[in-house]
Amino acid sequence: MPRFAGPGTMFRLPQGSVAEELDIAIVGVPLDIGTSNRAGTRFGPREIRGESAMVRPYGMYTQAAPFDSFQIGDVGDVPLNTFNLLDSIDIIERFFNNVVSAGVKTLSIGGDHTISLPILRAIHKKHGAVALVHVDAHADINDVMFGEKIAHGTIFRRAVEEGLVQGDRMFQIGLRTTGYSAEDFDWSRDQGARVVPAEECWYRSLTPLMDEIRAKIGPDTPTYLTFDIDGLDPSVAPGTGTPEPGGLTASQGIEVIRGVWGLNLIGADLVEVAPPYDTSGNTSLLAANLLFEMLCSFPGCIRRS
Repeated sequence: MPRFAGPGTMFRLPQGSVAEELDIAIVGVPLDIGTSNRAGTRFGPREIRGESAMVRPYGMYTQAAPFDSFQIGDVGDVPLNTFNLLDSIDIIERFFNNVVSAGVKTLSIGGDHTISLPILRAIHKKHGAVALVHVDAHADINDVMFGEKIAHGTIFRRAVEEGLVQGDRMFQIGLRTTGYSAEDFDWSRDQGARVVPAEECWYRSLTPLMDEIRAKIGPDTPTYLTFDIDGLDPSVAPGTGTPEPGGLTASQGIEVIRGVWGLNLIGADLVEVAPPYDTSGNTSLLAANLLFEMLCSFPGCIRRS
């Protein structure tokens, strides 16, 4: 597939459709009506696409060349109902049903973290329950938020309850700061998940942690990577709706993404970039680079070493 087709799509890729027999579809999901704090993530896909024009096609350290490895296209944004969250959830699931059922893997640009639930529902229809690598400041396992069962802070409780995610192969990395009760992270642990608080990540490389995670998941289990930009410290990613101090560094975020190389990665997303809170554009630029690293981590990506 030719590169540098224009500035309006991710990585200047040609705009594609599932009918073009893509290997990986890049999908924008500009949702922000599932947020509990500051809105603005509906502008994330647009801004990240713009900043991705700076991302070059070759990984110098990993020697990965995703655009030589896969047929990749930007299939645009899911056409949401911005006045109705539950309707939007159904729209997202139907959109991804069409993509995933065609055998296409997805790299999704949020949007708030609510988008991961309908994506996982669509993936479950083809792949069954998946292992989950989840980077976030928050566990997103509340039973309800303001009385609602579906919002960006409830989705992984729903995903485990619905059998979309294998609880004993769920890894939550970077959780931190204040909560609602002493038991806030315990529900995940009760399902067998590995919870890695941010404090366990401070001042260290996360490569050994990712070695452990790969060993636990194994090379054959379908695996989904979900990366909330607020898993990173606000010093490197201020453009998000619920920033929390004491987060991962940018290099640790890259280590986590590179650490899923070797797993059977069948989809990934990056969520919660809210451009209005970072007028420099640096959060969106970092997000674009993280999305490139995700492309490099899909199985079958050519590595020139």
